[in-house]
Amino acid sequence: MAIRYLKGDATSPQAKGVKVIAHVCNDLGGWGKGFVLAVSKRWPAPEAAYRAWHRDRAENDFGLGAVQFVQVEPYIWVANMVAQRGVKPSRKNGPPIRYEALDTCLGTLADRALDLDASVHMPRIGCGLAGGKWSKVEPLITGRLTAKGVAVTVYDAG
Repeated sequence: MAIRYLKGDATSPQAKGVKVIAHVCNDLGGWGKGFVLAVSKRWPAPEAAYRAWHRDRAENDFGLGAVQFVQVEPYIWVANMVAQRGVKPSRKNGPPIRYEALDTCLGTLADRALDLDASVHMPRIGCGLAGGKWSKVEPLITGRLTAKGVAVTVYDAG
């Protein structure tokens, strides 16, 4: 199974059945730039859940590699995937994306998508504000999701 690429908006997934919209979040509790703005414009619940998850992180699993699933419609879920260390590149560590954390997140996402019999929809995760390279992200998606039979659609702005 290959990744399907479409021009369009990942917050309007083009598929039948259950859908999970996946995106990358930072580990600082910040939500205010990039794809999350489109998510919040459609549904307030993912932002509220993420902020509460970060606020209560002493009592939960919040951190790099963790995923939070928020149901926003009967057949649509949003996966908040923590795979970005901070929000700015550093000289020592490069861009904020953490590929190992993203790989862990994608493994969790695959298990949940299979449990829900869902397709997964996303922008080019980790390649905007997180500063990642699609040439590194795409093989992670292929290895963790499409190789397990999960249908994945990646949306590029039209």
